[in-house]
Amino acid sequence: MKLKIAVQKSGRLNEDSLGLLKDCGISIDNGRDQLKAEAKNFPMEIYYLRNGDIPQYLKDGVVDCAIIGENVLVEKGNGISIAEKLGFSKCRVSLAIPKSEKYTTINDLNGKRIATSYPETTKNYLASKGISADLHIINGSVEIAPNIGLADAICDIVSSGSTLFKNNLKEVEVMMKSEAVLAVSPTISSERNTILEKLRFRIQSVLKGRDSKYVLLNAPNEKLEQITTILPGMKSPTILPLAQEGWSSIHSVIDQEEFWDIIDKLKEAGAEGILVCPIEKMVL
Repeated sequence: MKLKIAVQKSGRLNEDSLGLLKDCGISIDNGRDQLKAEAKNFPMEIYYLRNGDIPQYLKDGVVDCAIIGENVLVEKGNGISIAEKLGFSKCRVSLAIPKSEKYTTINDLNGKRIATSYPETTKNYLASKGISADLHIINGSVEIAPNIGLADAICDIVSSGSTLFKNNLKEVEVMMKSEAVLAVSPTISSERNTILEKLRFRIQSVLKGRDSKYVLLNAPNEKLEQITTILPGMKSPTILPLAQEGWSSIHSVIDQEEFWDIIDKLKEAGAEGILVCPIEKMVL
C-alpha cells in the first residue's frame, strides 16, 4: 500500500515541493522526464501533473493528496480539504487596472470587462461585493488584455508585482492570499490516510524547524530570572552553569517572527555571547 501524491510537473512549486519531501527524509527515485516516481524509503508514489489538472485528479481519487497552490484549489477544488498550509509559494489573487486609470472603490469595476484565468474566484468575489462585470476567460498572458483592448481590468496571481509593472498595470484589490498547501482527496482510504498522517507529522516537524531558531547565550546569575521571563522556550529554557563562577549558559528556542525583538530585549537584560543556530527539524 502506497500513498499517491501529486506535485506540479515543473516550475517553482515543483522545486519547493520536492525540497520539502527531501527535508522530510523521503528519497525519490526520479529519472528525467518521468511522470511517476517512487520513494525509496517511504510508502509513496509521486505523480508529476499540470497544476490545473490536480484538483480533478484529487476529486476522482486518482491521487490521494497533492501539494498545490491554494489559489488553484479555491478555483477548481470544491469539496477538497486542506490538511496543511506549507508556507511557501506565497502569492495574491488580485484585480489590476491600467496605471492611467483612476480607482476609488471596487464599484469602479461595475459593468467593466475583466480578463482572468480564475473565473470562479473572480465571479464569487465580485458577487460578494455586489459587482456585475463581463468576464473574459484567458489561459496565460492575462496582463496583455488591457493593452490590446480586450478588457478594462484583469484578475491574476501576483507575487512581486513586477509583471504588472512591466505591463503598465496597478494592483487595486487583493481578492485572496495564497500559499502552497497539502490537499487531500475526499475518497482517500483509511489505510492510505494512516500513511498520510505519518507524512503530515514529518512535514509539521520540518515547518516548525524552519519557523524557529535555537539560541544559546551567557548571562550573570543575578540576571537569570529576568532573562528567562523573556525567553519562551518549548517548555522552559535550559540553564547550565559555566566554569566561570556566577555565570550560566541559557539555551532556548525562539519563533522566527519574534526573533529580533526578543534578541534586543535579551541584550538589554544583560545577555552576552548570543549564538543563533538554524533548526533542521523540531519534533514536538
